[in-house]
Amino acid sequence: HILLTLRAIDEHGKWLPKARKVYDLDENGERIRLASGNWKCHKENTVDWNDQKYAEVWRHGWETITNRYLEAAGRPERVDLRSFERQGIQQIPTVHLGPAAHQMEKRGVETFLGNLNRDIRAANSLMQSIRSAIRGLQRWIADLNEKKQILLDALEQAKEPMLSDLLVDYFNLRNEQRSDWSGKAKLKCTVRDFEEVKRAVDYLKAHSLNTIEDLDTAISNLNQTAAPLRRQLKQNENRMRAIAQIKDAAAAHAKLKPIHDTFIKKNFKLTKDAYAAQHKEELDTFNKAVRTLMKLNGSTAVDFSALDAEFSALQSGSAELRTKLETLQPDVSALKNIRKYIDMVLNKQQLSTPGGKPPEKESVLKQLEQLQQKKSNYKTISTTPNREESL
Repeated sequence: HILLTLRAIDEHGKWLPKARKVYDLDENGERIRLASGNWKCHKENTVDWNDQKYAEVWRHGWETITNRYLEAAGRPERVDLRSFERQGIQQIPTVHLGPAAHQMEKRGVETFLGNLNRDIRAANSLMQSIRSAIRGLQRWIADLNEKKQILLDALEQAKEPMLSDLLVDYFNLRNEQRSDWSGKAKLKCTVRDFEEVKRAVDYLKAHSLNTIEDLDTAISNLNQTAAPLRRQLKQNENRMRAIAQIKDAAAAHAKLKPIHDTFIKKNFKLTKDAYAAQHKEELDTFNKAVRTLMKLNGSTAVDFSALDAEFSALQSGSAELRTKLETLQPDVSALKNIRKYIDMVLNKQQLSTPGGKPPEKESVLKQLEQLQQKKSNYKTISTTPNREESL
């Protein structure tokens, strides 16, 4: 909360009145006498700083000053007055706990709003993880497509390189990088690399991915599957957040309605103003609750049974959506690994030999047979006592 003064200050640093009394006049410009003998009047603020139109002005000023000092302190954080939606950030905002729920959570007692916030944070984390991974894969595919012609020229052939061939190149490259390693360490890492490449090749085969276009299509399909799930999860979590706010506002409305009703029943201005000043916080909270209920519920009358049923259905739906998103993680992980392998091959330019044709590639099946033979030889060597390890 940002608290600002509503009083002006003169050139000598003295506080000026916050409001002034203004007498109401009739059609003849005369003051109106009430039955009590007092003149009818009302209060007017001397400045309009409390008008809603200035809310964003004050917040922007606070934003500017805060960011200036954060930058001066060398901190990476920045504040922004805009909501996530206005910033274009696909993130579900959490709900305000309130002092009572906050203290209960500090003592380790789970509350309805606390559990809701934990669900929202988990949903945000899952959506951000998948969204970031897919965007990274999409950027990589775009970059890879740009390099395709260079790749074709390097291979001196009129067809696009097969993904499985690029994975074999990665495997060969890793072996070359370990040419001066000891026998045991080299074999151990070769076995690990082979298993990783075999999993990648098996994934390509299972999903019929042979070319960069196939990989591009697979990533696009993955995004098309994940995007509606993320959108629906966000809608569910936002509605659950709204239901929590409705119930919170309804509780405040019911609690403070007697104070509001007493205020309404007071007829004399002086006593009414005095009562309003005495119960300002309660009346402000009541009015805020009314605004929240009208905005989110359309009425101050709340059907708690219907809201509880809707919340339960949304909670189940969100859990199902999160499960579906989590099932996409293996595909995301496999595609990211394939990207890593191919990137290493391209970055090291191991696709062809200088001034000649590309090196002849061995099939993945043949590579498997050779490595299995190496593993068998190593096991035989390991079981022989007092014998040095070698390849």
